[in-house]
Amino acid sequence: MKSIGVIGAGAVGQALAPLLVTSGWCHSVLLASGSGRTAAGLVTDLEDMRQVTSSSVRVALAEPALMRSCDAVVVCPRAVFTNTARTDVRMAGLAANVPLVAALARQLHDYRGVVVMVTNPVDVLSRLFAEVSGCRQVYGVGSNTDTARYHLVLSRLLAVPVTAVAGHVIGEHGDHAVICASSTTVHGRPAAVPLQHVRAELAARPGRINAGIGRTRCGPAGATLAALEHALGVSDGVIELSTRWPGGWAGIPLRFAAGRSTVCLPPLNPAEARALDAADTKIRTAYDRVHLELTQETTPS
Repeated sequence: MKSIGVIGAGAVGQALAPLLVTSGWCHSVLLASGSGRTAAGLVTDLEDMRQVTSSSVRVALAEPALMRSCDAVVVCPRAVFTNTARTDVRMAGLAANVPLVAALARQLHDYRGVVVMVTNPVDVLSRLFAEVSGCRQVYGVGSNTDTARYHLVLSRLLAVPVTAVAGHVIGEHGDHAVICASSTTVHGRPAAVPLQHVRAELAARPGRINAGIGRTRCGPAGATLAALEHALGVSDGVIELSTRWPGGWAGIPLRFAAGRSTVCLPPLNPAEARALDAADTKIRTAYDRVHLELTQETTPS
């Protein structure tokens, strides 16, 4: 049985915590947020849920620095800012969220458990948390969310069961996401992927969610739960997560067995390989910029 810390009691934190309470493999959930009142309210609500569902999971408030005893920590806070971007929407939160994530990374310096990053831009912030904290197991959930959407969209476009679709979306969780169409299969056979229609739907889907309920929450929460289950050895299999790999840092497929991961990148055609390189370059460039700024802020004058 595992103990999970959740930093952030906003949209994703509120969707994830009930999943953990009813997971069957979690024995405690520790919650923290910038607004102590929000976290306290969520704990109270989850206590009611525990009673109704007869769950034995312990739920409590805790400061992030006290989550070192947890098997895994989920980082899903969001700084207060207004996102007015029409393109590269996820990257627009970089300047606002970097100080928040860097401060949490310092509090969890040399933490030895698993860290799952949800806060956008998730690929850059995953690397930032890993570098600042020194944590060795840091994963971002963006590409897993993208892949789930890809399977759903393609199954509807081709009128096949979603379970018949196998394929990956890798690279950046954003405008440089790479659809691995050349290796996608349906019922085990190569698929003719209508890329233009797929890309249009993948781009439109988050906006429809935001217009209806204010912010994406359930999909990323499900992706976070899956990341935890694989990284903690609860489940085995392949999952797309943002992490360091020999080619750089980006969302890639990882095969987990008993909590240990190996890269299992599918064959890429030349266009897909170039797109993955472009995604890695974009993530690296953004990281280098914010890392330099953080270094300058902490260097005595």
